[in-house]
Amino acid sequence: MNPIRRCLLQALCLLPLAAAWPGAVMARETRLPRVPLTLHGEAGPRRLTVEVARRAGERAQGLMGRERLADDAGMLFLYDRTQPSRNGFWMYRTLIPLDIAFIDEAGRIVDIRRLEPCTSDLARECPVTRPASAYRAALEVNAGDLEAHGIALGDCVSWPGDGAECAGAAAD
Repeated sequence: MNPIRRCLLQALCLLPLAAAWPGAVMARETRLPRVPLTLHGEAGPRRLTVEVARRAGERAQGLMGRERLADDAGMLFLYDRTQPSRNGFWMYRTLIPLDIAFIDEAGRIVDIRRLEPCTSDLARECPVTRPASAYRAALEVNAGDLEAHGIALGDCVSWPGDGAECAGAAAD
């Protein structure tokens, strides 16, 4: 067999192992659906296009391995039922600082937290950030984005199919 061909075949065989290697962070192209989302704050609406993570595996992957997030982007984590405040988020293998808004059944922001990347190669060493209240969805955006756009506790978040009725949203 040609030595170049043999090297290429060996490299192809090792690719799956590289992704599973402890400490390896590989940005993965996501195929999650994207939807428009609006944050209804005192300063007016903030419109984003967000990826929607509905399944457990999608939510567990989250924004791991991403080296950047566009200014008008984010990830919306949706749950079938309300999550207790003891269920939180961590930044294992997440490379960029984020803000997270926890959203209740009515579409209102019940807590906002700043998330910093965890530099440990061990998942158990990464802290879990828990909200102060139960939540039905969570929105991750670039760190500082919520404050920069005047988004605060009690503000409403809406996206297609959510059923939330944000006061003043029709005027937005």
